[in-house]
Amino acid sequence: MKLLLGSGGIRNEEQVKLYHHEMAHHFQGIDEVLFIPYAGKDHDYYLQRIQDFSAPSGIKLVGIHHAEDPIKAVEEAKGIYVGGGNTFLLTRDLHDKGIIDLIRNRVKAGIPYMGVSAGSNVAGPTMQTTNDMPIVSPPSFETLNLVPFQINPHYIGGQVWVKEGESYTPHNGETRQARLREFHQHNTTPVLGLWEGTYLRCNGETGELIGGNATVFQAAKEPTSHDAGTIFDGSLKTEHHEIKHN
Repeated sequence: MKLLLGSGGIRNEEQVKLYHHEMAHHFQGIDEVLFIPYAGKDHDYYLQRIQDFSAPSGIKLVGIHHAEDPIKAVEEAKGIYVGGGNTFLLTRDLHDKGIIDLIRNRVKAGIPYMGVSAGSNVAGPTMQTTNDMPIVSPPSFETLNLVPFQINPHYIGGQVWVKEGESYTPHNGETRQARLREFHQHNTTPVLGLWEGTYLRCNGETGELIGGNATVFQAAKEPTSHDAGTIFDGSLKTEHHEIKHN
């Protein structure tokens, strides 16, 4: 399978350039990519915003919501890009449109898949490691299962500090690490926490970190942080570049 899974959080010039480069490389030779905006509320606005942002990549995006039949649109797609937003909303609509299995089969048959934020979250077996508010109820937490591990986009290690005027105060709620450990109290599937601006580029059975760091969570083990260039297998075991606990 050919996957490009991004955390999102693309803000600075270097991150924007990397986004365009990776997107262009990922969909090279494809004249039109099917964009799925179901994680957002206003699909036309979302499509236009992503089209404008992605224009330097040279990739043409068409919205699935403009198709008369979303199933046929997926069947005929040469590439698929699932955007970010609310993962509960995205998962509900993927199920309601009847395209979960179809997307999985098309991607496993060879068409490239790109997901950012929620679009990366749903590439795993379930959406249970999302950061999002449960604003709707999907019929199931099961998602695309393109990779055999969970993904947590926008991962940040340690405590969050909030700016108030000229000073900073700690946010004393659960850290992301604590929430993912809570997931492993009831599940054994490994979790990949993608830091902002980071991508996992997958070809076949392995994936490589691009552009930033990631933290791996395994049940009953301490989390480990890894830098760009790390190669993961399907169980999130690494070939090199393990750098620290975080």
